[in-house]
Amino acid sequence: MSLNISDKNNLVDPEVLARLSRLPMCARGLVEGSFSGMHRSPHRGASVEFAQYRKYVPGDDVNNIDWRVYAKTDRFYIKEFEADTNLRCYFVIDSSGSMGFESGGISKLEYAVRSVAVLAQILVQQSDTVGLQCFSDGLNFDIPARGSAKHLGNIFSVLSSLKPSGETKIVKVLHDLAEKINRRALILVFSDFFTEVEELLDCFQHMKHRKHDLAVFHLLSEAETDLNFDRAVRFMCMETNYSIVTEPALIRNDYRKEFNAYMERMKQGCREFHVDYRKVFIEESYDKTLANFLLERAR
Repeated sequence: MSLNISDKNNLVDPEVLARLSRLPMCARGLVEGSFSGMHRSPHRGASVEFAQYRKYVPGDDVNNIDWRVYAKTDRFYIKEFEADTNLRCYFVIDSSGSMGFESGGISKLEYAVRSVAVLAQILVQQSDTVGLQCFSDGLNFDIPARGSAKHLGNIFSVLSSLKPSGETKIVKVLHDLAEKINRRALILVFSDFFTEVEELLDCFQHMKHRKHDLAVFHLLSEAETDLNFDRAVRFMCMETNYSIVTEPALIRNDYRKEFNAYMERMKQGCREFHVDYRKVFIEESYDKTLANFLLERAR
């Protein structure tokens, strides 16, 4: 069944949202936000989770002195706790021509849009902030991270308007985003990542150098991985309109070898730079993909 994303009110399935809302969206490691929330911050504050002791200095609140430690050591020590903060999340969606590829009644772009809409709703409900970037041969939309219901409506309007077109310029977009976001954030990228792997891994390294929590959803179709066609086929590039007619049986083994090498380098690079890598077949239901993502993050 084809999914209609032309209406912003049709983006989120209430049943899917109800199921997934029970699972919190969590960042890996420390995040930096602008007000009190549910995520651990690198800054010290007063919350329920103890962090460390430090020596008392004049001006500290005497209520934070640990008198039991004083009784044992005859020295004043202050209890410090992890401060909680809100999470800032940026969604990055590839809307280039190749994202229009369909299988199982849904395109890669529709899959990404559905996923982002649900995750954005969950984040706003838990008082976090969300931003959105959409790109093809350039940056088409750039919405900063905020957390109001009105802001969420603006994001839904952009999501419902997306159409696949143009070539992908993901490398420049990710490098620019890494520099643009000054504070630690969760960045979720949805793309088929059809670009030079080493250039892409440079982006991931840049993101991690800036201390961002990066998760990538590699959207693929089973037809792209197997090339199981039983007759001559015309293959057309959805970004440049270049086409070629070939017999799949003659190139299948070489194609699979090259594709598997590409996939292995992607996964290896993501492990090296501590990127949360997720291979996603669009034939699978998006709510199952999101449930697995949220469950692993919650752990």
